[in-house]
Amino acid sequence: MKISAFSYVRNGFSYGVPFIESLQSVLPLCDELIVAVGDSTDGTREAIVNLQNPKIKIIDTIWDEKSTKAGKIFALQANIAFIGISSDTDWVIHIQADEVLHEKDYNLILDSIKKADNNPSIEGFLQPFLHFWGDYNNIRNSRRVHRHEIRIFKYNPNIRAYRDSQGFRKYKSISNYDNGTEKGTKLKVAYLNAPIYHYNGVRSSENMTLKINNFIYYYGESKEILEEQPKVAYNYHTIDRVTKFEGSHPAVMFKKISEYSYIFNHDKSQAIWKKKDKYLQPIEDLLKIRFGEYKNYILVKNKS
Repeated sequence: MKISAFSYVRNGFSYGVPFIESLQSVLPLCDELIVAVGDSTDGTREAIVNLQNPKIKIIDTIWDEKSTKAGKIFALQANIAFIGISSDTDWVIHIQADEVLHEKDYNLILDSIKKADNNPSIEGFLQPFLHFWGDYNNIRNSRRVHRHEIRIFKYNPNIRAYRDSQGFRKYKSISNYDNGTEKGTKLKVAYLNAPIYHYNGVRSSENMTLKINNFIYYYGESKEILEEQPKVAYNYHTIDRVTKFEGSHPAVMFKKISEYSYIFNHDKSQAIWKKKDKYLQPIEDLLKIRFGEYKNYILVKNKS
């Protein structure tokens, strides 16, 4: 069985994402790793080359600065990497530049893939997310973050990133996908308790401000609007809520964690809640059900 992985990154150092650790965490699981590396100016490409791993294949890309609607640029980059996967692959793992897999889950992931390989009712897996925020000891666990997403699925050349690359769907026609006339079909997935360690919220305040401005631009705001925004350091305390993380981090993250000096103790008095979430969060906590949850998948039971 052949397993391929794919990712994309641009100016990973400038944005403070653990892209090297991300790639290192998936390498033991795959036979090849395709990385779409955008036109970076901070040594991102060189750092990936310096890993000197024969599994890694770099596809150099130039980001289309005109693609500034609904985060489509991110889907485009994910698709470029996905298309670069060998056609004889069986399973695919997608890892984003701020996501890391834990080595303790490697055996579970591989065993689950093997069991599902000949099961036509399972097209992929749904994994839980741990969203770290402020530092490596806090997890954001409110309604404002997604609880699960698809990162592992059976290879199908007609699969593409959906919306902004948060998830994936399969399409009858790639040309229909390209021109936006087909919504695609959700993948049938089984639950896999191998968390994605999502370090999106652990970076310097300056890096976070840069990241947010970048996202605002690629989700539709003009550069003129961005230039008028105050260049202030991001205030982590405005987050709605966090809880303490009691588990262990992936080994590839140890060095990065040891070099991070900021300690985040959430000042709840500064927390900003959306009105709807403020009322729905206690209900969700009590019933363990998220009302109105976005589900870009069809969840099935994994019968081995």
